[in-house]
Amino acid sequence: MAKSLFYINQNFAMRKNLRFLTLGILSIFLFSFYSGKSQNYKEGEVLKYRIHYGLLNAGFATLQVKDSNYDGRPHYQIIGEGSSSGAVRAFFKVDDRYESFIDRSTNKPTKFVRNISEGGYTRDQVVTFDYKKKIAKLDDRRAKSVTYYSISNEVQDLLSAFYYLRNYDTDQFKTGDFIDVDIFMTDETFKFKLKILGREPMKTKYGTINTIKIRPYVQSGRVFKASESVTMWVTDDKNHIPIQVRAELMVGSLKADLFDYKNIKYPLDFKK
Repeated sequence: MAKSLFYINQNFAMRKNLRFLTLGILSIFLFSFYSGKSQNYKEGEVLKYRIHYGLLNAGFATLQVKDSNYDGRPHYQIIGEGSSSGAVRAFFKVDDRYESFIDRSTNKPTKFVRNISEGGYTRDQVVTFDYKKKIAKLDDRRAKSVTYYSISNEVQDLLSAFYYLRNYDTDQFKTGDFIDVDIFMTDETFKFKLKILGREPMKTKYGTINTIKIRPYVQSGRVFKASESVTMWVTDDKNHIPIQVRAELMVGSLKADLFDYKNIKYPLDFKK
């Protein structure tokens, strides 16, 4: 009986962690770096990550950049998709899709879409940003409700923040420096912080590449074991692409590795 309860509790804990699989991974990825002087990504870019929960292959997360025209202005359309796979999908099906429409002239999001299905948990929401009025409009299409929230003039959404920060000139940073950014997530603005831990080579299936080691400070107690539970490595170049992410969760651990990439703006300097 005790053994059965142990497995039930483990299964429940894993389900709770995997519910935040894509959201957690994407929120971790956003901590890559903004100078406003260059655009370090381009249309057609695709980044794909293999995600492991402990020893299990838990699924994949993909980020891609498309050209778009929204509200009469040129935009980047960023699409983030995540799904569970293998043995994990057999007991917990995840199919998530996030979209962000980034105004090319301001590097700020105009629209953010969250359409997710995680077991019995579903959400279908659209957020539009009005920076002149400093208001975010949340349209919950399942609940058929509309809510308005106050925002700052520099707020980003979950996806746009990743690409906004990739434009940073990281040559100015040294070990111990911090970076802050405001991100609107679902119904409130979070103040995210990351710390530069140093620079080091990272081995990958493509070869070894120079990386910047950073630590995003995350909220402990819900999914992550502690506020310093996440460590990630991004390429030490203009691309600032996450190569690997490691996270200690309340139950178990999570690791994401760059699995595939296409149409990167600058060549990645892997050494065999």
